[in-house]
Amino acid sequence: MRDVAASAASTGPRVLPRNDPRQYDDLAGEWWRPDGAFAMLHWLAEARAALVPPATRPDALLVDLGCGAGLLAPHLAGKGYRHVGVDLTRSALVQAAEHGVRVVQGDVTAVPLPSGCADVVSAGELLEHVPAWPRAVAEACRLLRPGGLLVLDTLNDTALARLVAVRIAERLPTVPRGIHDPRLFVDARALVAECARHGVDLRLRGIRPQVGGMLAWLLRRARATRTSGATSTGRAPRIVPTRSTAVLYQGRGIRKG
Repeated sequence: MRDVAASAASTGPRVLPRNDPRQYDDLAGEWWRPDGAFAMLHWLAEARAALVPPATRPDALLVDLGCGAGLLAPHLAGKGYRHVGVDLTRSALVQAAEHGVRVVQGDVTAVPLPSGCADVVSAGELLEHVPAWPRAVAEACRLLRPGGLLVLDTLNDTALARLVAVRIAERLPTVPRGIHDPRLFVDARALVAECARHGVDLRLRGIRPQVGGMLAWLLRRARATRTSGATSTGRAPRIVPTRSTAVLYQGRGIRKG
């Protein structure tokens, strides 16, 4: 009986350190659930894709660093890019490939792609997960051809970001608990300076979920869960600009020729 109890205990959810990449394997079934643990990544992917113009030449390449399960792909449809995704997590890459992404398993601080290959590099909700984020920035800039576009979003290294993104957001059904290590949040001024070192003039703006849409989404989700055990959340909240970059911010920059 003791062995049975021990076996049952071992099959429970494992407790991992903050920002441990193994969390993405544990949450592999959540990626494409619009009401699941990665719901906010869907909203941010749509907002990031809105910064990407249609391709201006045949065979234009977009490199999606930290692509996860390819959530950016539906929002790039019709824009004319070959979409290559780079990520460490194989279980996520399998799903990305199912959504039309050409996948490369690799580290974003040492991307196995040639310099100057990309018309666009996307680094969405990535840098705050990379202990050596300046190396990831250097790689993103290296991959860009002259005139290429860098788009990104990340969390600022502020007390307010730690409060909102960790203490508050991880208690909501839109951000998995333990997914962020606030010690890795990225100072906005340092990021702009690092991009400039590599020839990219990065312009920032603050972003956030639309408050009314977010509250309505949470209420619909809670109601559906309470009444049927399933979820039906209707229209997703929009990500909108805000004056402050103190919590979540978006960047767009062109690599100089």
